[in-house]
Amino acid sequence: MKLDPVAILLNKNFIPNKKFYFIGGNETTLMEKTYAIIVEKFQKKEKVVVEHIDTIEGFVGGDNLFENKKIYYSKNCKGINKLNLEKIRNTNDVFIFVQENSQKTKNIKNIFAKDEELYLIDCYELNRDSKIKILNEFLKSNKIDLEKDIYWLLIEKLENKYIFFENTLNKIISLGQADINLKNIRKLLTNDSSGKEKVFFYLNRKNHEITDVYREKITSTSDVADLYYYCRYFCQLIIDFNNELDYVKKIPVYLFKEKKYLIDIYRKFDEKKKKRLLRLLHSTERILRNESHLSLIIGLRFLLNIKRITIS
Repeated sequence: MKLDPVAILLNKNFIPNKKFYFIGGNETTLMEKTYAIIVEKFQKKEKVVVEHIDTIEGFVGGDNLFENKKIYYSKNCKGINKLNLEKIRNTNDVFIFVQENSQKTKNIKNIFAKDEELYLIDCYELNRDSKIKILNEFLKSNKIDLEKDIYWLLIEKLENKYIFFENTLNKIISLGQADINLKNIRKLLTNDSSGKEKVFFYLNRKNHEITDVYREKITSTSDVADLYYYCRYFCQLIIDFNNELDYVKKIPVYLFKEKKYLIDIYRKFDEKKKKRLLRLLHSTERILRNESHLSLIIGLRFLLNIKRITIS
């Protein structure tokens, strides 16, 4: 059965009541947000423990009659078929699979779409309608009134990727109602698109040059969050593709000037370094959540660690 990720985001009364969830699509920040909401909702209604598994192929769950319910989380769709799902359907646990679209996910998504006991959640970049829904709920929840010109400027200019859309909305809250005017909003939107992602393209520079551009571009917790997700996007492309031709096809068109640089970076990575990069992404995200007051330091360390792995 299909679920709309935006509906999950906006429905405060959403209660997850199935045991299988497949979160697909190609918008990774919305995929991660949807996963986090589902886990949070489960944790609010009962005691659950989240545990990562590589795959359900050959999976054998433990006897947790006297344990807390477990949420098994996997970013590997290997082994997901009707037979293996049926084997674990009667367990007390929950399974959440998160994987971007590929040839491997087509059959899996068909299985989830046709079964009422399975949830399929496809995540793509926000369109105009979804932006309007999210912005309306944001304004209502925070009791903010916008002039019509500001409202439609936001719909037009806000990012299509969820995490950047959300970060900008949080910056609007920080302005306060009295300072929400067309001039300040234009300035905020300009700052939001000031090239924070370009910091990633300084990895082949000396450490002091990376530090200088970081301090110039990244000045707040929300800037660190933006940078993290930009870097995560670029790093995930490197991790996900073993074939250079497939990797090149996924490089966004607007980065045509940086294309050669990205290819050069990709060629420096073997499987061992990809695993180190993946561990760095996971550990940095966890630290940013737990120690947000140190985000500026953590962000710079994260960037320098990417460089260290790249050139090692």
